[in-house]
Amino acid sequence: MSSTQTTGGLSALELDRSRFPELHGGSLSVRIAETDDERDAAQALRYRVFYEEMGAHPSAETLRLKRDIDEFDSVADHLLVIDNAIASDARGVVGTYRLVQGDAAQKIGRFYSSNEYDITPLKEFPGRLLEVGRSCVDKNYRGRAAMQLLWRGIASYIFLHRIDLLFGCASLPCTDPDQIADELTYLYHNHLAPPALRVRALENRRVEMLRTDPHTLNVRRCLVGLPPLIKGYLRLGGYVGDGAVIDPQFNTTDVAILVKSELLADKYYRHYERRLRDALD
Repeated sequence: MSSTQTTGGLSALELDRSRFPELHGGSLSVRIAETDDERDAAQALRYRVFYEEMGAHPSAETLRLKRDIDEFDSVADHLLVIDNAIASDARGVVGTYRLVQGDAAQKIGRFYSSNEYDITPLKEFPGRLLEVGRSCVDKNYRGRAAMQLLWRGIASYIFLHRIDLLFGCASLPCTDPDQIADELTYLYHNHLAPPALRVRALENRRVEMLRTDPHTLNVRRCLVGLPPLIKGYLRLGGYVGDGAVIDPQFNTTDVAILVKSELLADKYYRHYERRLRDALD
C-alpha cells in the first residue's frame, strides 16, 4: 500500500482520476472507451438496439451511417462491456452506457435531459453531477453478468470522479401512458424526488404520472412491468422527477431518474475502494 494513503480512503496523490481500471467478470470486462473505433462500436450497438430492434425512427443520416450519434457523444465518456472471448478491442463491445460530467456538458451548453426536463434544481445542487444515458446491451448478453458489470463500472466511475449526484432519463418501451398507468403511478407515489432535487417535465411535453389510485395498485405487477434498469436505480434508493415525457423518436415514455451517489456508495464504496486501491497502487 502506498505511504500516501490516508486512513479514511485514498489520497489525492494516489488517486489518478484519469485512470479507470478495467473490471472483469468471466470473459466480460468493463472499461471506458479509449479509441475512436471503440466509441464507434458503442454507437453501432446503440443503433442496432434502439433502431433495428426497438423500432426507433432514424433520420436519413442515422440510417445512412447505421450509428446512433448526437452532439453529446463528443464530450462524453463511453462505458463499455466487452466480451474478451470475441476480442478485447472494439470488436468485442456488447454493452455501453454514456456518461457526461458537468464540465463536459458545459462545452455543449446544456445536459441532454434538459430537452425533456427543467433541471434547474440540479444546477443549484452543491456537488458534482453525472448524467447517464444511452444504456444498452446486445440481446445475447442481457443477463445478470453484463448488467452487474455496468453497475460496477458506474460505481467505480463515481468513486474515481467524486460524483455527488447521478441523473438521467430512463425509458419505458411504450408511447401510450395509459398502457403503463400503473407503473407511472407507482413511481410517482413511491419514489418522487424531494423538492430540492425534483426536476419537472417541460410543460409542453409533460405527461401526468399519477394516473390511477395508488392505493389500489398491485405493487408486484408494477415492478414486473418496469425495465430492469429503472428497478436497479430504485434498489439504490433512486428517485423520479415530476412528470413523464413521451419520446416519439425512440418509441418510449421517459422518466427522470436521480440517485445521490452516497446511496450508491453505501452499497459499493467499501468493496470498490479496496478493489480500486489495489488496482491503482
